[in-house]
Amino acid sequence: MGLEPGHRKFATTRWTLVLAAADSRSPDAEAALATLCETYWSPVYAFVRRSGRSDEDARDLTQAFFARMMERSYLRAARPERGRFRSFLLASVRHFLSDARDHAAAMKRGGGVPHVPLGARADSDGAPAIDVASGDTPEQAFERRWALATVEAAVARVAAEYARAAKSGLFDTLKPAIDGEDRIDYAAAARALNCSEGAARVAVHRLRRHVAAALRLTLAETVADQSDVDDELRFLMSVLRSA
Repeated sequence: MGLEPGHRKFATTRWTLVLAAADSRSPDAEAALATLCETYWSPVYAFVRRSGRSDEDARDLTQAFFARMMERSYLRAARPERGRFRSFLLASVRHFLSDARDHAAAMKRGGGVPHVPLGARADSDGAPAIDVASGDTPEQAFERRWALATVEAAVARVAAEYARAAKSGLFDTLKPAIDGEDRIDYAAAARALNCSEGAARVAVHRLRRHVAAALRLTLAETVADQSDVDDELRFLMSVLRSA
């Protein structure tokens, strides 16, 4: 089985997940909610933390935000024609924090708020620490974590494609090169793959093409119009460059 960048059409998009999660009658609702919480917990936590909350309070509020999503009070307002899911999510957490000031006691973990679905990053070791000494605004912290989560989702998508092609060993060997030439020892990679260094370099080039295609697919799932993908990709790259 060969691999071509972007050759597979992915049926489940982020907006499809949002709409499925918002529909309590959908048999896919719970799984959709779990995927949304797992993917976007870190960006939401980063926004809340940089908004001046302590680490513990930020985790509690992030937990509560996604618990609110489980009740579908926000997701019912989400529609692809309203634009980028990133923008919808950021506006939602802003509104939630404003509202949460009046309901702080009810938002505490264990205070009657249901836990987010199993697998989402709700525990104390689930989210990377936020550097509170940095100059990031809450929006910048959110954007950085969103960009990283988007790249991680694209890489995971490619890893799954390589696994389906029985090429997980190839992916694992070459994965360090996704971030740059200086992250991989081509001689060592060639030995591990039992090929020439030239062949290893070609394989890295193909892997990067796969990741680039998967990144575009991932971004395409979060915008209302496919013409917005290039703009969203430029925005993501600018966020990563500023990190």
